[in-house]
Formats: sequence, structure tokens, C-alpha cells
Amino acid sequence: MPERWTPDSWRKKPVMQVPDYPDLQALADVEKQLATFPPLVFAGEARNLKKQLARVANGEAFLLQGGDCAESFAEHGANNIRDFFRMFLQMAVVLTYAAASPVVKVGRIAGQFAKPRSSPMEKRDGKELPSYRGDIINDIAFTDEARRPDPRRQVEAYRQSAATLNLLRAFAQGGYANLASVRQWMLGFVKDSPQSRAYVELSDRISEALGFMQACGLDLESHPELRTTEFYTSHEALLLGYEEAFTRIDSTTGDWYATSGHMIWIGDRTRQFDHAHIEYARGIKNPIGLKCGPSLKPDDLLRLIDALNPDNEAGRLTLIGRFGADKVGDHLPALVRAVKREGRVVLWSCDPMHGNTITSASGYKTRPFDLILKEVRAFFDVHQAEGTYAGGVHLEMTGANVTECTGGARAISDADLNDRYHTVCDPRLNAEQAIDLAFLLAELLKKERIAHAKPLSAVAGL
Repeated sequence: MPERWTPDSWRKKPVMQVPDYPDLQALADVEKQLATFPPLVFAGEARNLKKQLARVANGEAFLLQGGDCAESFAEHGANNIRDFFRMFLQMAVVLTYAAASPVVKVGRIAGQFAKPRSSPMEKRDGKELPSYRGDIINDIAFTDEARRPDPRRQVEAYRQSAATLNLLRAFAQGGYANLASVRQWMLGFVKDSPQSRAYVELSDRISEALGFMQACGLDLESHPELRTTEFYTSHEALLLGYEEAFTRIDSTTGDWYATSGHMIWIGDRTRQFDHAHIEYARGIKNPIGLKCGPSLKPDDLLRLIDALNPDNEAGRLTLIGRFGADKVGDHLPALVRAVKREGRVVLWSCDPMHGNTITSASGYKTRPFDLILKEVRAFFDVHQAEGTYAGGVHLEMTGANVTECTGGARAISDADLNDRYHTVCDPRLNAEQAIDLAFLLAELLKKERIAHAKPLSAVAGL
């Protein structure tokens, strides 16, 4: 029998990727303060997301999860949030209409502030300082003071998350997501892109369909699913003291929920079976994600699934593969077969970003768009071969007009990276590349639905 779980039982386990705070009393004081703050999300919202993810696990919908590699205090603003949300709506409408598939929308936003690092220290010009671990921990500037972990940053992260969530809820429920505005969602710099024509044609077909429905006597205003959308938040639960402070009992069920976000995930660097991050995640009732990299063996994955989803509950666990375009075919099939053989109910998602990071000739960390597409295609091919469902994607992307990933419709080159390379951590798809990927996903989903003989779904539920 597993040991009794409590929100702080993770503290008895080995823990990875934890910053070395110089003042532990200050850290304890901040965590105590955070524990008095209102929750960012509610248990009922997390349960609703789990129900929707259960539909994905059963092959009845598709998960679109994405956002910043790491949110930044400096870039927080209404326009950035709006542009991200517009891009997300565009991708979702492409998938929903072109692939006839309901889309579950989960952002890497309103909490994605901490980042795991391959090395605890960074060296420049002979000087060595702690690595940048995200704005919730320290600052990107390469100085002693900036790189010193500061627990007070957790309070700022909470406040920014609350403000972001407030605006996202307003966009999702206040009319911005109205299908009648589908053409207006296009970002300005995307209007001149090669794929803008495809999106305009799609939006025109949606407008014609809505006009036909009205002509038939359907009152569109009486159908909120056409005017609003459900949008959820997620982040990597890396800073466990912060997560513990927002772990609250749901008054209606008596269960523990992480109220820092609707869904949290465990990274490839912190998924050790007997360590703190697995211990924490096993006790909360939120939907959980688990990153699966090339080093993960089938038997170890089954042990992790048993720890995180012992009741085999649909929608509880999303397995997010991040192998690399040239490795996915070598590693994913064995994991899929093991999970299928043992009858475990999971949602399979593809992270085509992290395994395809390279350093360009000009010294920039980048991700070639063709490798991203290659891994996505391979992900679908594996699931088709194994008779399982390719249920989602997990992307690092932004609504900003950045040049961080090479390739795409505009063929961003190594020489172009310097133009608008703004990320504080990992390279992100820009809106053009993200929408380009959405059209590819729509085609792959069409083929998958034919292979699984799934009936076409209505646009309702967008």
C-alpha cells in the first residue's frame, strides 16, 4: 500500500530541479502568505476539463495544448494575451471545422513561470552564476543579484497569473470567441502570410454555414456554444512549495486539488518514480500530464501510470511524448504497446518541440519547422500502426511576430533569427507557423477519423 498522502508529503522525498534559496525563512514566509491567497482556479473547472480529456482519450475529440516556453514578467500585457488567445482560436477553428473534431483548448499560460535546466550553473566569459530558472525564481540578467533565487517572485507570479486568467475568462465568455467573428481573429501580420488565403476560405465557409442556419430559423444567440468557448490553463508543476500553497480541499467532494492551474504536468527531468514530483501529483485530483522522453522504458512508464492513475480513470493522465523527429519511431511504439497491452486508459499527446532543439550556425537555440512537422507525422503514423488514438499536441508558441524557429511558410533562415528573437528560454512557433501546423494536423485528423471509423462531429463545441 502507498504511504498516506498529504499536500506536504513530497517534502520527505528526494527532489530534483529545486533552486537553492539563500534565505529559507523568507521562502517559508512567502509560502505561508501564498497559502492565504484565493485560488486561481476551482475544483469544478478541473473536473470539467477532466471530462473533456476523457472524450479525447476515447477518440472523440482532440487536445490542443500550447503557449509560452516560460512566461515573462516584462512581457505581461493585455495585447500579448489577446494575440495569444486569437492565435489559439484560429488554430482551434481550423481543427474543429476542417477535421470535424471538437477541440479541447488548454494553454501553457497563467502559471508557466518555472523552467527545468540541464545544468544548475551557467558560465559566460569565465564567470559562473546560477542558471536562469524562470521569472518565478530569478531573473534572466547575468548578474549576481539577478540570478539569486528570490522567493518574493512567487507573489508576483501569482498576481500576474490572476490578471491573465481574468482577461482570458473575459475573452472566452464575453463574446470575443463568437464564431461570427472568426475572420476578425486573424492577426495583422498573418494577413499577408501564405496560409492566410486558406484561413480566409475556411472562415468564409463557416460564415456561410452560420447564415444558412439562421435562414433555416435557428436563433444563434440562443446557442452559447457558438458565442463562447471553454479555455483552460496548465503549467509544469516544478516549484512544489508554490504548488503546495495552492493545494486546497474541494468543499463539495473533500478531495485535494491544485488550484494554481486546471492541469499540471511533470517534466521529463522530474518523473523519477520515488521522487517528490510524482509524490505530489499522485494525491491531487486535477488532470495530470507526464512528459515521456527517449530514456523512459515501458515497465517504468507502467509503474508511473499506476502511481498517477491507479483507478484507470479516463481523462486523468495525458502522456506527452517528446522524443525528437529521428527518435520517435524508435521509442514511442514500445510505450504504446505496453500501455495498450495492460489496458491502461491514457491520452496520448505529442510535444514536437523539445526533442528538436538545435544550436544554429549563428549561435541561436532554434527548432527547425520541418523537424517539428516530421515528429507530428511520425506520432500519427505510430498510433495508426498500433491501432491507438493520436489525441493531441503540446506546443511552445506565441502570438507575437517572432523569428525563433527556422522554416515555415516564410522560410525563416538562420540569418533571420536575429530579427525578432525574443524568447527568454526556448524558441517558439510564431502565429504563422502555428496556424500552418494546424492545417497539417487537420489533414492528419481526417485520416485518423477515417481509420477509426469515427462519425463526423458537429462544429458545436468549438
